[in-house]
Parts: sequence; structure tokens; C-alpha cells
Amino acid sequence: MNWRRSRAVSGALQDHRRATIVGTRSFGKGVVQTVVPLDDNAAMSLTTSRVYTPSGRSIQALGIAPDIEVVQSIPAALRGTETVAGEAGLERHLPGEQGEATVKSSVYVPASRTEDDQLRYAVKLVLGDVHQEALP
Repeated sequence: MNWRRSRAVSGALQDHRRATIVGTRSFGKGVVQTVVPLDDNAAMSLTTSRVYTPSGRSIQALGIAPDIEVVQSIPAALRGTETVAGEAGLERHLPGEQGEATVKSSVYVPASRTEDDQLRYAVKLVLGDVHQEALP
């Protein structure tokens, strides 16, 4: 699934209380951009729209905050490189209309499902092995 669509779908499910979002805050890119080629060596990137959830929340520079935060364990070899500042941390980013996230986004996704802390927690939640008040 396209990342932009997955953030919009996650936000819509969250707005309508149809799902519990588990994990960490998304990156925060909430705009649609179109690249227009100009010649062989140049192009222009146009921001053509912003992405909102059904309740009107802007995703730009904020991302989607999870209902239940589950931080992924990081292998020792990757520590210090596993997060990025998010859209709001990029130079010359398009400002968010409703604020900007000050936390970093995780970029590490384990190759194995057995090492994916967020997936394992979500499965436990669905099976009723853990209980959270955030669960609709």
C-alpha cells in the first residue's frame, strides 16, 4: 500500500474509532506532490494538495500518533541511526496547519515477524492476551 494512503486510512480509522493504531508516530508527510519534468536535467516539484483525516486533522508535519505507543527494539549495530526527525525536521518543509511533531519517527522495521515488537503486541491485543483502555 502506498505510504500516503496508509496514513490517511489509519487516520480515518482512528477518527471513526474503528481501529486502534499501535506503533509509533508516522513521519508526517501530509502533502501530495507532482514532479513536472522541465528538460533533460531539471524538474519542478509542485505541492498539489494536503492530506486530511475525515475529522479535518492535517497529517502535514504532525503525522498520525498511535493510540498505543509500542517502540520497536533496535539491534545494537543500528542504535543511533534508527530514527529521523520526521517531516517537521526537514529544512524548508511545508509547515503544518495544526502544529508540528517534536518527536522523532522510527525508521527501523525488522525483517522477521518474530522480531517485530509492534506486530507481536498488536496480535496479543487482538487475541485478548493484553488489555488497553485505548482499544475501542
